[in-house]
Amino acid sequence: MLNASIATGTYTRTIAELKAQSIVEIKFTEQDMGEVVAVYPQVSLTSAEVSSGRVTYGGRLICTLVYADGANLCRVQKGAEFSHHADDDNLAPAQLCACVLSCEHTRIRREGSFYIVSVVVGAAISVSDSAARSYVQSLEGAVEKHEEGKLYNAVAFSGESEVDDDFTYVATDVLVPAAQPMVLSCTVRSGLVEVEGEINLSLLAVREGSPVAMNRLIPFKCEISCERAIIPCPAECRAEIKDMSVDCKVNEERGKCDVSFTATLSFTGKFFEEEEVTLISDAFSTENELTLTYGEEECEVPQSIKVYSERVSGLCASKAKLDYTCAFLAAALPKAEFVRTAEGVEGSVTSVLFFEQGGEVRSTEVTLPFSLALTGAGYGSADVIVTGISIRQRAEGECEAEATLKIAVCECQKHRVKYLTGAEEGEKKQAPTAAISVCFPAPGDGLWETAKKMCCTPEAIKSANPELTYPLSGTERILVFRGKS
Repeated sequence: MLNASIATGTYTRTIAELKAQSIVEIKFTEQDMGEVVAVYPQVSLTSAEVSSGRVTYGGRLICTLVYADGANLCRVQKGAEFSHHADDDNLAPAQLCACVLSCEHTRIRREGSFYIVSVVVGAAISVSDSAARSYVQSLEGAVEKHEEGKLYNAVAFSGESEVDDDFTYVATDVLVPAAQPMVLSCTVRSGLVEVEGEINLSLLAVREGSPVAMNRLIPFKCEISCERAIIPCPAECRAEIKDMSVDCKVNEERGKCDVSFTATLSFTGKFFEEEEVTLISDAFSTENELTLTYGEEECEVPQSIKVYSERVSGLCASKAKLDYTCAFLAAALPKAEFVRTAEGVEGSVTSVLFFEQGGEVRSTEVTLPFSLALTGAGYGSADVIVTGISIRQRAEGECEAEATLKIAVCECQKHRVKYLTGAEEGEKKQAPTAAISVCFPAPGDGLWETAKKMCCTPEAIKSANPELTYPLSGTERILVFRGKS
């Protein structure tokens, strides 16, 4: 008669990974705007909530336009609030939701004297929920095979932090500030999660009436309170700019600009609680047939964050026709679009190229493709920022670009565990009538496989055949003597 001892508990797991897109439009109604030479959108998350079958999220889009007013470059900025949703039948209230927004595509069109900017905002949504976990600890009345295993429980955390920086820049005005944070280290401490990283601040400015570009790395370090942070371990974290301000005080006599940068960073991430347990991976009965049922869990446990600095170069594509009548002025507001590959990352760097042609300042978008193999990166998500870019004409009508990339890869270990959740007795086995049982094993059989085939305990196999070496070659003949019943 079987008697199972069951261990029960709960754990948190990811139940849905969703993608969604929405189009957000901003109308610029300022009068006497000249030709637009640069558009920069920046989006931030304001809310995300799970209801029955739906995730509803909201955000704020800030769009900056740079336009030519005669020989001068001017800017205008507007914002818009938006809301959108993604549907999935598995969603229910009280589930946890993490949402990351990005500006995937920007289009500008003119209607009369107005400009309308359309931005495709993408959302990457991860939803997690608690689930019951139960497994058989012991199965009295059966022969058990035990294995040491690990059970994991995901713990989500979030928080905010202020970052500021003051510096002097040789310029007479700052037109567009663009900022992108990158997490370089994330570690669980007692009662908190410690996050370190950098903000890549990219400025489009004006110097002596011409556009110039600057990139500056601003380090940050913050601590996020977390009650369930007990045992030190690596964590996965993502940082976003929730709010940002750049104040400039121009000293026209010196031709310099005192810049005061302030940003509110929003952090979301997770780490895993680990429990070492002894699990039953297989079992059989010497008297009855057994039907076994199993449960299985899979997760990706963060191990470390590896940081790479790479240079990419080559011919780049341009939306405008560029020839020797174009005098290149600056490459500004660079960003990387990429996908994670098995070997590393691949994608493209886009930047706004300002040039002078016929006495007028014009601009065009240039794109540099790249494909990088990252040594030792392993498996995990990646983040890429562009810390600098330069563009030159290699020949008339041909542009060559060189960009410096910083890449952070959060290495994860895929963990899969299988455990026994139930056992049911079936028909009674026919008892052997011979005093000796003989087994002809298959090549590669171990002690457990042999014991299961002969329907006796591994200890009985070892006692009767002490000379055997496992795994078996398949040429052995295994004997087990059975006592009289």
